[in-house]
Amino acid sequence: EVECNIELILGAEPISKAPYRMAPVELKDLKDQLQELLERCFIRPSVSPWGAPVLFVKKKDGSMRLCIDYRKLNKITIRNRYPLPRIDDLFDQLQGAMHFSKIDLRSGYHQLRVKEQDISKTTFRTRYGYYEFLVTPFGLTNAPAIFMDLMNRIFH
Repeated sequence: EVECNIELILGAEPISKAPYRMAPVELKDLKDQLQELLERCFIRPSVSPWGAPVLFVKKKDGSMRLCIDYRKLNKITIRNRYPLPRIDDLFDQLQGAMHFSKIDLRSGYHQLRVKEQDISKTTFRTRYGYYEFLVTPFGLTNAPAIFMDLMNRIFH
């Protein structure tokens, strides 16, 4: 089973940043999205010494995407060197093909559990409390490599 682990450089200490300021409409959106993540068992309340701030990014359809600012955590994370595919190699493989299929891996990272000992490192801070991810959140530096490893295991 593939799990998301967060291996840190030697001597790394927990990092916690204050929540960013949010507009009232963002606070309502935040409350709604937190409730959905809790209901889906993707997050749980946390008392971790870690804590990344959250912000919103507007999507093409006008809705808001909740983003966790893991930049400080990513700086002290040991990089996973699993090879990611080159886009030009992928396009080369499609040359001459007449029929194409695609799958939408909506919430794909949320299919990967975070290793128990690393859950506290995913903690994020909000006006409504601290929460930690039980599944892989977007924004972790090694998430693409870990997800690619899972996809290769499934499709090979």
